[in-house]
Amino acid sequence: MNDNENYEGEDLDNIVILNDEDGNEVRFEFLDLVELDDEEYVVLLPIAEEGEEEEGEVVILKVEDVDEESDEESYVSVDDEETLNKVFEIFKEKFKDDFDFVD
Repeated sequence: MNDNENYEGEDLDNIVILNDEDGNEVRFEFLDLVELDDEEYVVLLPIAEEGEEEEGEVVILKVEDVDEESDEESYVSVDDEETLNKVFEIFKEKFKDDFDFVD
């Protein structure tokens, strides 16, 4: 797959491609980078594949540096529900005028 290929006119600058637990590529739209307690978290929105219905649920992952020389980053899941809620509340406050949030 060519990473420079446009997907139905989408701008790839904010597209993040991650591998799921089965090794399948999953595409996300990068929404925001949130800082909390000296840690950084990315807020991603899964991009529905053709024929799939969009759910609109965001994914929050913690940013970890892998290699400081190459500035590569790694994203890891967050198990702490309280941290997830705090990050999501910060995100909601920043984008309250841009998104319709459903509780």
